Amino acid sequence: MNFEEEIGKILTEKHLTISTTESCTGGLLSSKLTDVSGSSSYITLNLVTYANDAKNKMLGVKKDTLDTKGAVSEECSYEMAKGLYELTHSDICVSTTGIAGPTGGTKDKAVGLMYSTIFTPKKYKIYKIILSSDIPRIEMKEKFTQEVLKNIYEFVK
Repeated sequence: MNFEEEIGKILTEKHLTISTTESCTGGLLSSKLTDVSGSSSYITLNLVTYANDAKNKMLGVKKDTLDTKGAVSEECSYEMAKGLYELTHSDICVSTTGIAGPTGGTKDKAVGLMYSTIFTPKKYKIYKIILSSDIPRIEMKEKFTQEVLKNIYEFVK
């Protein structure tokens, strides 16, 4: 199934908008969503907020969250998506934050860990995705992105 095309159909049918803010996926989610012809009618804004400073300044992720929980956390993922909503007022806001590797992981947060939040004004859902740490970085980003697309599809259908 081509999730990005199906998402586009659903968003168009329901007259919904979507925005994304990405860290570990580095814009790949945005790229996939904008690969669909006509996506400009439902995509409001897509950001790559890779640095913690960008997460804080652009999305309002609390410095305390970044310092105590880290950028790769449920809390940060939620604050990214909620901050994106406050910026765009899109019907659906999606965040990604994780560790694509091959370096950078810790015992508590291994390479292959990602959090993603789908946020709407009425509800939200935080996803924890764990992939094998031995997947090459480019493939890891692709797999993270496919998981998020699948989750968006399930969320909106």
